Amino acid sequence: MNTTISWIKAYVPELSCTDQEYCDAMTMSGTKVESYEALDKNLEKIVVGQIEKIEKHPDADKLIVCQVNVGTAAENSDGIIQIVTGAPNVKEGDKVPVVLDGGKVAGGHDGGPLPEEGIPIKAGKLRGVPSYGMMCSIEELGSSREMYPEAPENGIYIFDADAVIGTDAVEALGLRDTVFEYEITNNRIDCFSILGIAREAAVTFRKPFVPPVVEVHEKEENVKDYIAVEVKDPDLCPRYCARVCTNIKIAPSPKWMQRRLAASGIRPINNLVDITNYVMEEYGQPMHAYDLDTIAGRQIIVRRAKDGDEFQTLDGQIRKLDSEVLMICDAEKEVGIAGIMGGENSKITDDVKTVLFEAACFNGTNIRKSAKRIGLRTDASGKFEKGLDPRNAVDAVNRACQLIQELGCGEVAGGIVDVCAPLKENVRVPFEPERINALLGTEIPETEMLDYFRRLEFQYQEEKKELIIPSFRQDIEGFADVAEEVARFFGYDKIPTTLPNGEATTGKLSFKLRIEEKARDIAEYCGFSQGMCYSFESPKVFDKLLLDKEDKLREAVTIANPLGEDFSIMRTISLNGILTSLGTNYNRRNKAVKLYELGNIYLPKSVPVTELPEERMQFTLGFYGDGDFYTMKGVIEEFLESIGMDEKKEYDPKAGKKSFLHPGRQANILYRGKVIGFLGEVHPEVLDNYDIGTKAYVAVLDMPEIIPFATFDRKYEGIAKYPAVTRDISMVVPKEILVGQIEAVIAQRGGKILESYSLFDIYEGSQIQEGYKSVAYTLSFRAKDRTLEEADVSAAMKKILNGLQGLGIELRQ
Repeated sequence: MNTTISWIKAYVPELSCTDQEYCDAMTMSGTKVESYEALDKNLEKIVVGQIEKIEKHPDADKLIVCQVNVGTAAENSDGIIQIVTGAPNVKEGDKVPVVLDGGKVAGGHDGGPLPEEGIPIKAGKLRGVPSYGMMCSIEELGSSREMYPEAPENGIYIFDADAVIGTDAVEALGLRDTVFEYEITNNRIDCFSILGIAREAAVTFRKPFVPPVVEVHEKEENVKDYIAVEVKDPDLCPRYCARVCTNIKIAPSPKWMQRRLAASGIRPINNLVDITNYVMEEYGQPMHAYDLDTIAGRQIIVRRAKDGDEFQTLDGQIRKLDSEVLMICDAEKEVGIAGIMGGENSKITDDVKTVLFEAACFNGTNIRKSAKRIGLRTDASGKFEKGLDPRNAVDAVNRACQLIQELGCGEVAGGIVDVCAPLKENVRVPFEPERINALLGTEIPETEMLDYFRRLEFQYQEEKKELIIPSFRQDIEGFADVAEEVARFFGYDKIPTTLPNGEATTGKLSFKLRIEEKARDIAEYCGFSQGMCYSFESPKVFDKLLLDKEDKLREAVTIANPLGEDFSIMRTISLNGILTSLGTNYNRRNKAVKLYELGNIYLPKSVPVTELPEERMQFTLGFYGDGDFYTMKGVIEEFLESIGMDEKKEYDPKAGKKSFLHPGRQANILYRGKVIGFLGEVHPEVLDNYDIGTKAYVAVLDMPEIIPFATFDRKYEGIAKYPAVTRDISMVVPKEILVGQIEAVIAQRGGKILESYSLFDIYEGSQIQEGYKSVAYTLSFRAKDRTLEEADVSAAMKKILNGLQGLGIELRQ
């Protein structure tokens, strides 16, 4: 966004500061000035002169000798100085810019790059004839014909007849000005306009803001007799305003308008086009003008294009359209692409008599996508895509009509066609001065804050202690935004340095994440490498794992737009990823591989899915090579003990009937009677399905079941003061009795004095009768408050033996 300081001062007339002061103050108040450039840089001692007499140069055919009246700027009494020039376009009576002896111009007449220090001009002789200055082309003044279209292509710039001899020529050209370039954030759409920047400048420098007073003198004719408007897609066009101007007279726009547009980087064209560009810069509201005589049926219809349509825009290019592009149409055809560019079929020509002015508000997201889709981005689309204030459209179109009248460009038909969806109410934000000061670390009086808000045109409702935000400030939504406004205009540099206050806290992982971190640590300590597996899988996975047709795990969430069948469902079991990776490693001849994964499975609550599925984190381990079933069991117990699950873990081989695990070599893992996972050897047929040519073992722990039992609390117990008593017990046990059943009896009947027990021998052979095995344990007894006596230990042993007899177990003789 570029503005000239003179245009800003038109609405902040009391503004008085240097360019650097303006740059610094505006940047500090939040309207960042990227750079600025003085238009009169290197222009010194240049005045308006009038050519009184022209004679041929005596020794050069292409040079002429001019007597130029520069008035009081000359050192002699008659105000006449002699200048030799080769310009072909001057004649007696012309008023031209003249650089006096010792002055300076910005560049050469060829329009090339401007030298940093300019070009000094000194009196001298040209082919023997003295010359005491130089008459200037527009290029020598640092500008161009694009910005000064009235300047000749080759030659000296000629002023209008009303230019005053001897006055500042740079001022007469409107070059005593500075162009400021701003970096405006996208949320401040109001500052993509001259009025928005001027409002910021007024508050920053605490000067009155004087916006233009818009009064439209209308004819008695009714605009509805000229045009009707229908908006078929109000979601893409919440407001469309139209006004009609008649008896249009195309002519150059006045110099002041041309100068303002040129300084903003917009080439002046004619009064009608310049007015639309001027209002777009002034109000930040893009406008478009149509030749009403080209509008079929005197009707405007705002609707989507049709897929495959083509449309020729004002730049002569054919644009391919689709149903997402919003179009401005008449009763027969499209006449413009909404918010981007008008059509070749309705453009303004010099023969125009009646003009339809359009000022609308379009959906910003749609305009951005449409501009990208058709490959055409304009100044108008750049503004629309940021989201304009719908209330601004009426003000802008009225301002355009006012300028039509003031410039003698035409007359305005009475009334306005305004098709508008219900407008949102202005945002209300509680005014909390104490909280603002607490946040900023300041002591700004409430009255001073309210003065900032009054200058910003915020209304204050004292009864409710609320600020009513004007619609053009779409960036203000809550308390933090209001506090920022106070900080901006109080001055960030004035806010004192304060120490932060509040409670000191220590950042750490949540309990769930700490458990998962411990799982990774234990797995990697035991030699496992982490794998990352896809959550999307193929339905064929269930067959590879030999799941029954009626298995609940086959009920999976189906992806609405899958990449393909292999990624068409969300997994309900975590084994496929690990087994696939093990198979890949096996086929690449890695002899021993251990992998683990922490990832979710997704269990739908019903099929078809009506609500989000249940996500359950699974700790999955798998390996082949070195190790067996008991290796995996050891890893699991290492993990469970590391998270405080110290009680006895049970393994139930009878309950584990997983089709993908080897029958008789699998078990459910139980803790306090609750299943928390399973482990086992992979079924040979499943191994074949995954191209694994050796035994493999897997385990899956269901983390949501584990977390309630986990704890990182540890209780210290001192070293025992009294000695332990040990007993060995050797038993003849039926083969179907599991060691876990024996240990459950020992733990239950050993009482408080049973400290520990450990299995140290299992024997099956010729010395033991068929169908039995020999099992031997060491039991340790200890009391915390005394030395145990023989009777204490004997009583405990008797209870244990009685319990074992109930399982059909006998002492080995």
